[in-house]
Amino acid sequence: MKKIIQWVLLGTKGSENRIKIIQKIKEKPYNINQLSKELNLNYRTVKHHITKLKEVNLIESYGEKYGKLYFLSDLMSEHYDEFMELLRSTEANRAIVA
Repeated sequence: MKKIIQWVLLGTKGSENRIKIIQKIKEKPYNINQLSKELNLNYRTVKHHITKLKEVNLIESYGEKYGKLYFLSDLMSEHYDEFMELLRSTEANRAIVA
């Protein structure tokens, strides 16, 4: 799980958006359109990141088509504290380098 979380945080160009999506979904379930508005991101960008997060089982969906809601998977919920700790560590390292 740690490797998957590191991929979300550091592994790709879109990691910042994936972090935002995970944190927002932690608050409550959202559909793609709602996430797009809440995070001020393009709908297709959010859809792309949702697809990637689903592929690694960090989020799940409920419902069909347009109104489908996304929420954290049980796996991500269990490891959310680890996710936040790695995020804090990563931010601290970035501050040191800057």
